[in-house]
Amino acid sequence: MLRSLYSGISGLRSHQTMLDVTGNNIANVNTTAFKASAAQFQDTLSQLTQAAGGASTTIGGTNPAQVGLGVQVAGISTNFAQGSSQATGKTTDLMISGDGFFVTSLGGETLYTRAGSFDFDSLGRLVSPDGAIVQGWGAVGGVVADGGAVGNIRLPAEAIVPASASNAATFTGNLPSDSKSGSALVRTVDVYDDLGNSRTISVTFTRTDAPDGWTVADTNVPANSIALVADGTTGNFIASGALTVDGIAMNLAALEGFSGLNTVAGKTDNGNEAGTLNSYTLGADGTLVGLFSNGQQQAIGRIALATFVNPGGLEKAGSSAYRATFNSGGAALGTPGAAGLGSLTSGALEMSNVDLSQEFTNLIVAQRGFQANARIITTSDEVLQELTNLKR
Repeated sequence: MLRSLYSGISGLRSHQTMLDVTGNNIANVNTTAFKASAAQFQDTLSQLTQAAGGASTTIGGTNPAQVGLGVQVAGISTNFAQGSSQATGKTTDLMISGDGFFVTSLGGETLYTRAGSFDFDSLGRLVSPDGAIVQGWGAVGGVVADGGAVGNIRLPAEAIVPASASNAATFTGNLPSDSKSGSALVRTVDVYDDLGNSRTISVTFTRTDAPDGWTVADTNVPANSIALVADGTTGNFIASGALTVDGIAMNLAALEGFSGLNTVAGKTDNGNEAGTLNSYTLGADGTLVGLFSNGQQQAIGRIALATFVNPGGLEKAGSSAYRATFNSGGAALGTPGAAGLGSLTSGALEMSNVDLSQEFTNLIVAQRGFQANARIITTSDEVLQELTNLKR
């Protein structure tokens, strides 16, 4: 008689846990990147009232007789299925499309999260709403060294792109073949020295008597020149040699020699003045790219993602974060978009994967299960009362 009472109690406890899990899922239906959980039941040990009997030539075998002692919660599993995308338009809002977790550091503890609602703090560090600092790899000279130890992702407002010297320039466009012999075209190109100082070099194109021929010379040193002879099949020119003007190598391979068009122009291939940080972008591979006042773009860092052999083994740490456990395995870090890792979408957040229709159905199932187990207790109590009434 008492066994049924305790079976009913175990059923009440288990279904109460199911209600707790379901209620928590519904409460977090609008929580960024929340992953729904589900309670899993299993029966408890059964009391053996009759052991199994083996079969013989004259007597058949008998099965064991056991009385169950109730139910218990076997575990609470987390569903890591991808949530829907919610566009926000905010650059620092990031969504992982695929597997992986952001790596964060909070109070010296490494945590993992799918919630990508980030922003920059007063020190330029990329942080979550609860102050956890996003981890990744920094860049040196615009080059990110992946695979090493991770550190804080930081956008330094004082960042400067150093000046670099120009050493090459390219001329493109058309030299008009119908120009008169001796006519000249002067073109200038702005270049930079290693301190970022700008200077102008001048090149003169002079029409020659040769068929569709030109000479190209340093305007300041006319003797420093080469000849251009038209290639009759492609419309381009064949240079008689290499031309260097004031230390800048001239690339003339793209020039053309059709008639009627005078579009020749030059530009430096490299070199720039120093620049300060104006703005930034975040790429699908997690790269934080700074846009500088001199028009240059340079990588500042790259966000790291982590994967686990068993994500279900992660322990919820609050604030939509998880911590690694013995059963989750160690974190394997990698670049967004690499094998086994999802890519990042800037300006969007992952929504909760809670299915309300399923959760409300679970509420009904848990409620009816709770009611049925409560009925076991009241029925057992009535039977016990009848037993005590046998002696009055």
